[in-house]
Amino acid sequence: MGKLIYAANTSLDGYLEDETGSFDWSVPDEQVHAFWNEHERHIGTSLYGRRMYETMRIWESDEWLETAPAVVREYAQIWRDTDKIVYSSTLEEASTARTSIERQFQPETVRQLKETSGTDLSVGGAALGAEAFRHGLVDECVLLLCPVTVGGGKPALPRGLRLDLELLDHRRFDNGVIYVHHAVRHTA
Repeated sequence: MGKLIYAANTSLDGYLEDETGSFDWSVPDEQVHAFWNEHERHIGTSLYGRRMYETMRIWESDEWLETAPAVVREYAQIWRDTDKIVYSSTLEEASTARTSIERQFQPETVRQLKETSGTDLSVGGAALGAEAFRHGLVDECVLLLCPVTVGGGKPALPRGLRLDLELLDHRRFDNGVIYVHHAVRHTA
């Protein structure tokens, strides 16, 4: 059985993007990128909302990667090797390999996917992540807290929902980013 893991870069005050939609403050250095590579290497299927998918599909293109550092090119290959499910009512077709589109987020379908998966799954994006949390589907939460506050924007974690967490691991990177890894305690 696979675990569903919510993973994100977030500002210290809890945002994925600032009020203008920018997340340039969370661009990883080589050490943090290597961490994400190792994390993503264990993911068999990534669940995305349309906006997150549109942001991530850049990894399908080789053009800009020719001069990129090895750690960045490695991430591109890891991303390409992962199955992707995009939840969108407007996206006509996927522009990347190993990608399927679902029109609606169906919690029971995701639950079955977890039960039959031999690898872990990830959920990316604030809106889709919030849905997964609300339905009790998220098993673990991996956050990289960037040493910046942005004062507002898109919250990394769902508002109006209590989550009881158990710290599994933590680490400080040389650039001041803090990694925290929590299990989500599900109440009966």
